[in-house]
Amino acid sequence: MEYSFYDFLKLLGSLALFLYGMKIMSEGLQKFAGDRLRKILTAMTTNRVTGVLTGMLITALIQSSSATTVMVVSFVNAGLLTLSQSIGVIMGANIGTTVTAWIISALGFKVDIAAFALPLLAFGIPLLFSQKSSRKSVGEFIFGFSFLFMGLSYLQSNAPDLEANPDMLAFVQNYADMGYVSILLFVLIGTILTMIVQASAATMAITLIMCANGWISFELGAALVLGENIGTTITANLAALTGNTQARRAAMAHLAFNVFGVIWVLCIFGPFTQAVSWFVENVLGSTDPSVAVPFKLSAFHTAFNICNVLVLIWFVKFIERTVCAIIPMKEQDEEYRLRFISGGMLSTAELSILQASKEIHLFAERTHRMFGLVRDLLHTEKDDDFTKLFSRIEKYENISDNMELEIANYLNSVSEGRLSSESKLQIRAMLREVTEIESIGDSCYNLARTINRKRQTNQDFVERQYEHIHSMMKLTDEALAQMLVVLDHSDHQQTIDVNKSFNIENEINNFRNQLKNQNIVDVNNKEYDYQMGVYYMDIIAECEKLGDYVVNVVEASSDIKEKKAS
Repeated sequence: MEYSFYDFLKLLGSLALFLYGMKIMSEGLQKFAGDRLRKILTAMTTNRVTGVLTGMLITALIQSSSATTVMVVSFVNAGLLTLSQSIGVIMGANIGTTVTAWIISALGFKVDIAAFALPLLAFGIPLLFSQKSSRKSVGEFIFGFSFLFMGLSYLQSNAPDLEANPDMLAFVQNYADMGYVSILLFVLIGTILTMIVQASAATMAITLIMCANGWISFELGAALVLGENIGTTITANLAALTGNTQARRAAMAHLAFNVFGVIWVLCIFGPFTQAVSWFVENVLGSTDPSVAVPFKLSAFHTAFNICNVLVLIWFVKFIERTVCAIIPMKEQDEEYRLRFISGGMLSTAELSILQASKEIHLFAERTHRMFGLVRDLLHTEKDDDFTKLFSRIEKYENISDNMELEIANYLNSVSEGRLSSESKLQIRAMLREVTEIESIGDSCYNLARTINRKRQTNQDFVERQYEHIHSMMKLTDEALAQMLVVLDHSDHQQTIDVNKSFNIENEINNFRNQLKNQNIVDVNNKEYDYQMGVYYMDIIAECEKLGDYVVNVVEASSDIKEKKAS
């Protein structure tokens, strides 16, 4: 078999098409599906067991565990699935792929999704040029989906054709009589083979050929199968290259799940393979070596994945913590995710209100952090650093809009239940809190935009302007910090002096009025030009406006406290 540089370039091109398809599909899905798909997926993955069953069902339907895990990674990337939910679905996909193997061996039937990729583009192209944004998003999703599977198909067809040239692997029989070292070596060979071929089914066929030719025993074939389970995770990890931190963690969870599984099976490898042999020979009645070995390998593959899920389903949180430690969250990659409110069934009214209250406090903390980023932006000089920080503030603004919508929708759902009049008034006050906190996020973004516009003029504030801006921002930061204290104690009975917030607000107002008058004098005295005076007062006025929103949040929080007390 000759494998030229041109063939290698085709392989890289296939990878590029695959990654581009993943990116477009994820973005289209995020724009179109959003809330509806999140609700469906959350309902289908409410616990580990339903998550595993969902993964099994999807994989059995689309006949590819790689496709399932790639889609799971894209769902996580789009914020439609949490990391823990994705781990359950990935576990199910591992079982689903073994079901597929038995169906193929029994019926010889396999759907080739790549064959539908080109016809799908015919449906996608009119949608892509539609004026309606939702249709355009569907068109993007169809294009991404098609490119993804075309890329996957090309990856398989442009990889070195080891399946048709098994003689290349005849050398492995030289390493077949080294005891346990041979088993570990064959696990490694199986991993590398699957990474190259990009399809565990093709590697399984190679394994069957090697066993049928008598080059290796069933035990070494089983070791290859273990390696194939690790190697097949490369597809999801490739897909996650274009994704965010959570997507990369989901792909890493797939790898961690299979690696943990292989480790514990290797510890009991002898008894495990003997049990599979006994089952095939005595229960299935297959004693003919030409039939028994393929059946044993299929049975081993199924037994390994089912046992692996049964063992590791109890360690989902441990796997989650492990991948989070391996891939830490980058500051600029913070994802929008509600921590206390789930999309499933509502709890009791009291518990639902408590969960919403915690989520509102988290929302307020995010806006406080956002204001901290704005203060940093004021003194960021390097162009790259400034662009990154400004983009991060923009992302926080999007997060802020989404959180407002999600929490408000949740509170509206709670208010539809049977509630006391006090609880209904409490929800109304909480809705006001959410609206005002989102307005704080808007103010932070407006401040960042003003700083950005000032930067583009290539002029700078004078030292006295900076001193006044720092003083105003310090007061505003104090107001935000005090707001968090009030919100933190809105669930408790102890009293918090809200007058401190009102006093800070008065200070901010008086300082704004003082600076406003001073600015007119300074511009007239040519201390700085008029344009710099406009940007300067825009920042001061926006900080004052932000202080008003803070007081509104404190007032709403005080109303909640009064209603609880009454």
